[in-house]
Amino acid sequence: MGLRIWTTAFSLTLAQFAWGQTSSSAKLVSTEATVAEPSASGYAVIGATPEQEALVRAQIQVMQPEVYPLRVLFVPHWKYVVTARTFRLRVPTGYTSAMFTHLPSRSVFIDSDRYMSNDSLGYWVAHELGHLATNSASESAADKAAREYRKRLKDARKPDGH
Repeated sequence: MGLRIWTTAFSLTLAQFAWGQTSSSAKLVSTEATVAEPSASGYAVIGATPEQEALVRAQIQVMQPEVYPLRVLFVPHWKYVVTARTFRLRVPTGYTSAMFTHLPSRSVFIDSDRYMSNDSLGYWVAHELGHLATNSASESAADKAAREYRKRLKDARKPDGH
């Protein structure tokens, strides 16, 4: 029963972020997430540890995407699974998903229980930003757009910055 009430509350909040979309998808975020302030780039990081938030913000700043997310949500695995089902996320057979982007709300969801390393976070966030840049669910289009973002991350890690 609590999950139904929780899901309904999130469905109501999606309407204000749908930007004219007619999608009936629900938005799953916790109540405490609504108090997060957006950054200067216009996005909020929700549910992250201070270290994760600093890292994802630094990586996104280096990548300089054409389209920023409105929010980046680090969620526990159970909530990630429920959200992925709600949005009908399709993962190809044999693959797993540790993050995904909901295009209508420009939200990137990260499974915080499957967070691997700082480098993998940047690699996969670049892919999710590729979905936003292309405004497409196509994995190949997102990967193509992510190449430049990944190059910027790699160049930033070089000792001389070049």
